Amino acid sequence: MTVLHDRFPFVECEPALEDDVLRCHTERLVEQVRTTRGWIDGDTICTETTLEAALLAAGAAIEAVRRNGFALARPPGHHAERDRAMGFCLFDNIAIAARWAQAELGVERVAILDWDVHHGNGTQEIVADDPTILFASLHQWPLYPGTGGPYEQGETYLNIPLPPGTGDEGYYEAWSTVERAVHRFEPDVVLVSAGFDAHTDDPLADMDVTAAGFRELARRAATLAPRVAAVLEGGYNLRTLPDLVAAALDGFEEREA
Repeated sequence: MTVLHDRFPFVECEPALEDDVLRCHTERLVEQVRTTRGWIDGDTICTETTLEAALLAAGAAIEAVRRNGFALARPPGHHAERDRAMGFCLFDNIAIAARWAQAELGVERVAILDWDVHHGNGTQEIVADDPTILFASLHQWPLYPGTGGPYEQGETYLNIPLPPGTGDEGYYEAWSTVERAVHRFEPDVVLVSAGFDAHTDDPLADMDVTAAGFRELARRAATLAPRVAAVLEGGYNLRTLPDLVAAALDGFEEREA
């Protein structure tokens, strides 16, 4: 957050309400995040301020939808399932924002597009049975969390697993499949789970996407619905992350130029 806030102008947001969270998660999980002191999952920790941070991150995702903006917030969210925190994620920020848009803005159909290098298992688990939300994920496979394989497909969810070493051209080719699915779905809003850990210099994976690649993916995403917003997911190289976010912002803004 520090390197991003030092680089970009931003507005602060209000935390999500617990009722917003409960559209996607169980009361048991909210209480677990509220009371746990220590490890809530093998790589996810809770402290006395974790609930506050998680509600603020979800609130930032909601504010991004309200403004057609980009939520520069952590903790990330796309691994959090209905009843389980995991993979650095407490609450599924983008799913919460999608359901908020439907409840508070009257939006009918939402497409969630996830280009984080890891499969968005939590988002898929939350929305897979919801015919009003399309979920599409491009991700390295096999890789944590082990889901999102080539045969894991549904009526309103699409997984495109990619081999290690995939670069810009491979992502563009996969994105054309995503575009066809989105065009068929005809969403009112597109929300992007914008992880940057598929970058060639990220330490947690083995992909070769460049800053230009993220700019192009954002540009293409911005053409797919009347309203588009994005939520930060992964990206763990503090030297490169600000430039990658800047590239994506350029791509999203091209439609407005």
